[in-house]
Amino acid sequence: MTSQVSSPAEQADGAVVTEQRKPAGTKDVQRLNRVIIRFAGDSGDGMQLTGDRFTSETASFGNDLSTLPNFPAEIRAPAGTLPGVSSFQLHFADHDILTPGDAPNVLVAMNPAALKANLGDVPRGAEIIVNTDEFTKRAMQKVGYAASPLEDGSLDGYNVHPVPLTTLTVEALKEFGLSRKEAERSKNMFALGLLSWMYHRPTEGTEAFLKSKFARKPEIAEANIAAYRAGWNFGETTEDFAVSYEVAPATKAFPVGTYRNISGNLALAYGLIAASRQADLPLFLGSYPITPASDILHELSKHKNFGVRTFQAEDEIAGIGAALGAAFGGSLAVTTTSGPGVALKSETIGLAVSMELPLIVVDIQRGGPSTGLPTKTEQADLLQAMYGRNGEAPVPVVAPRTPADCFEAAMEAARIALTYRTPVFLLSDGYLANGSEPWRIPDLEELPDLRVRFAQGPNHTLDDGTEVFWPFKRDPRTLARPWAIPGTPGLEHRIGGIEKQDGTGNISYDPANHDFMVRTRQAKIDGIDVPDIEVDDPDGARTLVLGWGSTYGPITAAVRRLRTDGESIAQAHLRHLNPFPANLGTVLRRYGRVVVPEMNLGQLTTLVRAEYLVDARPYTQVNGMPFKAEQLATALKEAIDG
Repeated sequence: MTSQVSSPAEQADGAVVTEQRKPAGTKDVQRLNRVIIRFAGDSGDGMQLTGDRFTSETASFGNDLSTLPNFPAEIRAPAGTLPGVSSFQLHFADHDILTPGDAPNVLVAMNPAALKANLGDVPRGAEIIVNTDEFTKRAMQKVGYAASPLEDGSLDGYNVHPVPLTTLTVEALKEFGLSRKEAERSKNMFALGLLSWMYHRPTEGTEAFLKSKFARKPEIAEANIAAYRAGWNFGETTEDFAVSYEVAPATKAFPVGTYRNISGNLALAYGLIAASRQADLPLFLGSYPITPASDILHELSKHKNFGVRTFQAEDEIAGIGAALGAAFGGSLAVTTTSGPGVALKSETIGLAVSMELPLIVVDIQRGGPSTGLPTKTEQADLLQAMYGRNGEAPVPVVAPRTPADCFEAAMEAARIALTYRTPVFLLSDGYLANGSEPWRIPDLEELPDLRVRFAQGPNHTLDDGTEVFWPFKRDPRTLARPWAIPGTPGLEHRIGGIEKQDGTGNISYDPANHDFMVRTRQAKIDGIDVPDIEVDDPDGARTLVLGWGSTYGPITAAVRRLRTDGESIAQAHLRHLNPFPANLGTVLRRYGRVVVPEMNLGQLTTLVRAEYLVDARPYTQVNGMPFKAEQLATALKEAIDG
């Protein structure tokens, strides 16, 4: 038995062999503390499904994990080309982790394009499993290989496993009477079986999944299961794989509770449902399909039993118009979209500001401008959420930090919308939406009480003693106006986008009234109760790294690396971007240097510098991918030394 020995592949991204054993009559088994695997192939090769299944089994095993799906924008990109490569990266460990990992320890490349598109991310010494059947002369020429990389020595620095995946899959499915083309479709299941053997993943869940997925075609289910088992058996019997690996459950990483693996969009959908139940209001979603927000519409449409109504409109404007109408009618109203859709919805968001009705606007940010990069991630809609409307139209902005945190962020957005009668932006992004991690399912008693009181009768007495209903008579604490359900006797009132008279809601063009209403609406947003920002600063650092949204994982991983190396650095992360936490200015002024990593060109930096007159410095990228921890650690070390 050996201890604390690591191979070059494991050293490349920090994984360590903690134990090596060889039970009698079997292959060597090494225990690792963490592994990063990337599946890559054509967008039609089923890499996302393969990654999802490996992730599900890993979650059920009890590892901590983080995933990064990455796929082309085209529905069916050209086969065998670099733009058509789809990949799925999974980082899993026996301890708490925060990112999908910087560099894969294992790359599964289903064709030459997948190898070439991903090789630059793979450290020397890593394992590469290639489907040799796809390395034909034509396929290699298509991506610029003059000679086979499997034979020209260019992969000598890697631990390459050439496996004829297609041939082995077709051979394993001979008894099913499938055509070669039909049998080849199961090669991703063969690869999944092989990797499941390599890392001792459970198999029962995947087999049950395949039986359920192909319940109407049991012969296809059995064929996929056979391919999956064949991959497992190949790993067990071939001499090319002399070692398998174990990554123990992360027993100390999680508080006690019931957990499941969850993506950001799924967590957000569940958060909206939970909010509607806690508010005792029906949930209405008015939406138009758009990447990467469509999964929320798909998920919510399944939950009519919880009082959820979903409306797929003909366009973005109709979607938010229906949602705002539902808010007027007394529902917890939501519209989901991405950056281009926000631009189209801006006039109706301004109408919601003017009418002062609760509305949740979910923006799953993606690369822009215009159509931009539909399947890639970005954080470039912050200023649009803050200011992207005509006139003075302030809107609260909330941002989740991890996929699981999307549940809490949805609850918080609902709390603000319902309490203060205002539209609220919830800014997630593609990285959070499609990525996944373990989520502790909360107990019901942990959820906040979001119930609201609708107006029931007159709320104002005129000078002559007449009792009337004033739709804009405000709560003195929150400045929220009453919420009157249409059809309630005696609560008839005017509504619309033209400026309203304070209190009565009558149309008003009076300059002084307009000034008062504009300032009052702003004061309502400024007065929203948000918690103070928490600072992680164990040793009195001089440098603070400030983040928001999905940069939380990479920033925290980078900070951990720096502290392990003896560096002193503080960290703070914003959930509320409008209004800012009341103590943010005080926190920022405590530090000599403030660094703000963002996946844009410095939008939060601009807001912070304008609001607090501090010398915050941006560190930015807009390449459609999340930050890598090592990249951020290097940049933050330079800031500390500067």
